[in-house]
Amino acid sequence: MKRLLLSGWMVLFALATMAQTNVEIAGEVAGGAGKRVILGGYRDMLTQREVVLDSITIGSDGRFRLKCYANYPRLVFLQMERYSQLFYIEPGRIYNVYVPDFDWDMDERRNVYLDPVALPVEFLGVDGSELNLKIMRFENTIDSFLSANRERLDFKFKPDKKVFGELERMFPETQQDGFYDRYVRFNLQEMKLAMRMDSRKHLVNKYIVNEPVRYYDENYMRFFFALFEHAISDGTKKVAQWQMADLIVRGALDSWLDTLGLDPLLQNEQVRELAALEALKEMFFSRHYDCEAVMQMTQMLGERSKFEEHRTLAGSLLEMMETRQSAAMMKGQQGLSFELPDTDRNKVKLEDLRGKWVYIGFVKTGDPNSLKEIETMAHFRDTIYATHPEVVFVTVVCDREFQKMYHFVKNSRRGVRCNWTWLHFDGNYEMLERWGITSYPTFVLLDPEGRRVYDWTPWPASGILLNIGNRK
Repeated sequence: MKRLLLSGWMVLFALATMAQTNVEIAGEVAGGAGKRVILGGYRDMLTQREVVLDSITIGSDGRFRLKCYANYPRLVFLQMERYSQLFYIEPGRIYNVYVPDFDWDMDERRNVYLDPVALPVEFLGVDGSELNLKIMRFENTIDSFLSANRERLDFKFKPDKKVFGELERMFPETQQDGFYDRYVRFNLQEMKLAMRMDSRKHLVNKYIVNEPVRYYDENYMRFFFALFEHAISDGTKKVAQWQMADLIVRGALDSWLDTLGLDPLLQNEQVRELAALEALKEMFFSRHYDCEAVMQMTQMLGERSKFEEHRTLAGSLLEMMETRQSAAMMKGQQGLSFELPDTDRNKVKLEDLRGKWVYIGFVKTGDPNSLKEIETMAHFRDTIYATHPEVVFVTVVCDREFQKMYHFVKNSRRGVRCNWTWLHFDGNYEMLERWGITSYPTFVLLDPEGRRVYDWTPWPASGILLNIGNRK
């Protein structure tokens, strides 16, 4: 179970407001003094937004202690810098973990987004019955079996049901209903669904209809949403997609839900509403539906539902939609701030440059592409600063060592020509996450109000600097 990188923006979640914690993670990290360690998880499986459950800066002794609350086994991750690891926690447990000697500078030589590296977390004092070890054995068996039979289970061809049957017999389904039993059951059935070895209708009737909806079980919820993925938003046998879109635009919630109930698999009101929430999430990202109408329908469903869990999920979904909508309207303004040290270790705030067109480059001094673009900026710098005083250059150096930036700017021939604002990222990996920096060099152009001008800003060599001062 590896969570290799945070995918996108982390939603901060204030567990300090909770009156109790019942899970503790005590750890030691070799060479980890001063590093920030984050314990995170999913807010819910519908939106899959990440939340920070706890975080702490590791002390000089390399030790840390994190706490959170769980009322059922849940998936969490430990993240340090750009390395992370997934595992499950259980209520009332204390986990002792150890991170051995690790090459933290690995991301200086490779893009860990394209070529991920997991944080090597070791569990201490656990036996073979521990949940994570059982799951690891299950997943290793699955991986070995699929590798050994990859030709007969290849998606390019029709997977062999008999071969998959051999895998199922290795994990016979029982009447036991513990977390691990459901983990095995739902993962195998989700694989069958993906390989089209079983119909959605059969799986829904067997595992969803006339069964309790287990909102508390992340694996059940993932399986549920996989079963109904695009089953509604792409249109059904009874209702075409354009008719679905019309009902959404008209805000006809009751008619829409009644229409969905024509499907035998959605006659159960609780199942129908939960599947409708999945459909609304898909509709929000589909060009076939009006985003504003989808948001209004989501709000209506949340207000009218008699199921508390659906009201909560609808609220979370609406919050995600509003955040995406706002970010699109403001072109990424939210979260685009920093306060970083310059070459003299004086703190510089991005807000201090408000009122200017700010062309920011995130670079590494040892990266050839970064150096080429820096030279291009140096070539245009004097002309742009003389003719367009409303434009400023800012370079954020993302090398781990501050001295690399200092020597480049102060002691190198290149640095003498690069007389603009230079800042060091100061180990602020959370800031890089917010800005979406996954490769080097990356450039961002902000307007005088501090808004991102492009979704993807062209590099200096593209010619953007020829017109950067004429965007007013």
